[in-house]
Amino acid sequence: MTLDSVLDRDVVREIAWIDPLAAYASLRGNGPSIWFDSAAGGRWSYVLAEPVASLTSEADATDDPFTALSAMLHAQHGTIDAPPPFAGGVAGFLSYELRRWIERDALRHPADADLPEAQLDLYDTVLAFDVEARRTWLIARSFPASRESAAKRADRWQARLAQPSAVPTGVPTATWHADWQQDEYQAHVAALRQRTFDGEIYQANFTQRFIATRPAGLDPLAAYCRLRELAPAPFATLIELGDGRALASASPERYLRVESNRRVITEPIKGTRPRGRDAAQDDALAQELLRDEKERAENLMIVDLLRNDLGRVAQKGSVVVEDLFAVERFAAVQHLVSRVAATLAPGRDLVDLLRAAFPGGSITGCPKVHAMRAIDDSERARRGAYCGSIAWFGSDGTMDSSIAIRTLTFGCDRVLAQAGGGIVADSDPASEYRECLLKARPLLRTLDPSWAL
Repeated sequence: MTLDSVLDRDVVREIAWIDPLAAYASLRGNGPSIWFDSAAGGRWSYVLAEPVASLTSEADATDDPFTALSAMLHAQHGTIDAPPPFAGGVAGFLSYELRRWIERDALRHPADADLPEAQLDLYDTVLAFDVEARRTWLIARSFPASRESAAKRADRWQARLAQPSAVPTGVPTATWHADWQQDEYQAHVAALRQRTFDGEIYQANFTQRFIATRPAGLDPLAAYCRLRELAPAPFATLIELGDGRALASASPERYLRVESNRRVITEPIKGTRPRGRDAAQDDALAQELLRDEKERAENLMIVDLLRNDLGRVAQKGSVVVEDLFAVERFAAVQHLVSRVAATLAPGRDLVDLLRAAFPGGSITGCPKVHAMRAIDDSERARRGAYCGSIAWFGSDGTMDSSIAIRTLTFGCDRVLAQAGGGIVADSDPASEYRECLLKARPLLRTLDPSWAL
């Protein structure tokens, strides 16, 4: 089926099913490219390449990137009759430290050079996959910034897909070094717990980094394929900047979704248990998680925080908790997940929503500003893309995004992994350390298969 619109020159073509990995390998190139990969539990996957405009915000930027994003989105308005939820627009990542443009807090740690603070690119061509129905659409848009006709682009992409490229294999190994030894990590947990006793905070999400020298010959796509085998996730994503730097994310957590009717959904994760050896142990661990008062209280705190964040830009009375304390299972862990929904108020848009809710409450703590200051005091370096967000923004005013947890950062010279958890008054430092390692395990095994807890 082909629907080539003469009126708006957009092109929507349903083409023969192709495996998203094979498609991405064929379409990635020297510039930025993204694979939004529903590796577990999701319906839609997208391959994006050849952006026609870019928004890059470096750590020393003096122009507000949220203002620049707003201008970029407003220049690309337009709906299209296509089945996939995302049919072209802006996509990329926003780092955790973009909070400085919202709270205007000074950051204690110097900037890292691994990735910019934000990389958001405008994609006028999208390959979309309904992985449940095994259907594929090639969508080419005619945006003001487009440099080539939609029909010509669609033909060229189909020709590239007809000559598939080899998928890289083999991941060179590397040795990881942690920011903290176990006793140091637990001392920081105890110090944060004391801040809860003192009434400064109720919860803070404390994390640590694991650092490896980037091995020669590492291909981010090969490393991502290893990660998705170890930890398939519903919001898995590979972002390549085109110069060797990349993000490989196995995130299980939705951040913000905005539907065409302006309904907003956020699904915070708080509360963790490992997977069991068999179904009976799996169920027993899930029940233990559901009964754990500490885990439930931690989740509820973040639900209340997100209700407040959404309430800043939502229609009055529209903020509701749709699900509380649902257990969701992933490859290595199971989590408590809740869902908060709202409707954007008239006159409010996607960037207003980001300003109200960034960064995500599940990776800060509460009260939010005080928790972020406690994090900055306690952690050894800036978080960068980790704990920021990976997102797409459709030209029709929709969006979807993840919290960038369970994420590897590939810099020019090093690879970063990071993990942690929420610290509250009754946190046990030793248990928090074990939870950190449990979350980090698939990331570290991507480059060191022998790594074990």
